[in-house]
This record gives sequence, structure tokens and C-alpha cells, in this order.
Amino acid sequence: MSRALRAIMVTILLPFLFTGCASDAYIPATSTILQDSSETIPAYHIGVDDTISINVWRNPELSVSVPVRPDGKVSMPLIGDVHAAGRTPEEVATAIQTKLRSFVRDPNVTLMVTGLMSNEYLTRLRITGAVTNPSSINYRQGMTVLDAILASGSINDFASPNNTKLYRKIKGKVRVINIHLGDILFKGELQTNIELRPGDILTVPERLF
Repeated sequence: MSRALRAIMVTILLPFLFTGCASDAYIPATSTILQDSSETIPAYHIGVDDTISINVWRNPELSVSVPVRPDGKVSMPLIGDVHAAGRTPEEVATAIQTKLRSFVRDPNVTLMVTGLMSNEYLTRLRITGAVTNPSSINYRQGMTVLDAILASGSINDFASPNNTKLYRKIKGKVRVINIHLGDILFKGELQTNIELRPGDILTVPERLF
């Protein structure tokens, strides 16, 4: 292969090589990694100080609303203590159902977490940088980048909105996702107005003067 041809091939391939190297650091908001079904929000696990409402169908005297004690257990009529901390609501309902079979014929138990105290700070969203009111807000299902920014009073006069970054933990690693916040706010271009997840951090940098 001639030197001239090799030089042309190197010129063509170099941008692709550098792009591949950079992909671990920054992820476009439209990346398929955000659509991966394995990255859905994990099932909620009950924790100490949560309040749970236990309903036993057709047995109102057994239905209770109780806090999870420091030992991770809750108390119920007839069956006494049931371990709840670290389990999903479905797992706790099944455990209660199993214990109740000794006292109630075909018990049907449903369980709702009515007070989410144990995971409050693990699920909060943080909005930092060049916004009017840097905030730590409660996560709500369906919240988007725009919802979070408006909740913090929108950007201030020193912001560089199109350089906004979303920090998200994916498979144990913190990834940085590019957010074109200026396009969202001023052009109505919503491609990067993605749904947020518990624990996400949005940072709006200041522009360089």
C-alpha cells in the first residue's frame, strides 16, 4: 500500500477512533443506553421508618397501618411480628398471607407503602449550578429535565444552558448525559427533555466571559 493511500486511510479513521474513546465519558440523551429495559427503575424495598398499610380482604380487624420499627419488623394482629425491611411490598404481603393461613381461610393481603421515609435522600433529585434556586427535590414518576429546572426557578443570567449535564448512576457507574437545556427552554426542542430517575443530578454550568 502506498504512503499516500495509508495517509488518506489514517485521516478517515482518526475521527472515528477518537469518537469511540470519548463515548464512555459523555452519552447523548438520545442514546439507546437510556432505553435499555434493564435500566428501568428497580423495585422499591421497604426500609426502617417507612409506614405501610396492610389490608386483609374481608377482615378489617386485621387490616392495619404501621411503621417499620428499627429492628425492621412490623406487628400485626394474630400473627405478631413480620420482617419487612429490605423486602419489596409484594414479598411482605406474601409473608403475611402465609402466616395468616393458620388463622384465616384463603387470606388475600394487599400492601401499600404510604410513608417513604427510609429512601428519601436516595431518591431525591438535585439541581445545581447556574439556576435561580439550587434545589434538592422529591422524585415524582414522570418528571422530566424541564420539570426539575422549573422547580428550581429556571436558569439565572450567567447560565450556559446548552452545556447542562445530567449525572446518572447506570449499572454502578456514574454516566454524564448531555442536555441541551437552552434548546428546550427557548426553542421548544424536546429531544433531550428526558424523564428523570431517582438520584439524578442536573448541573447547569456558568458561561465563560
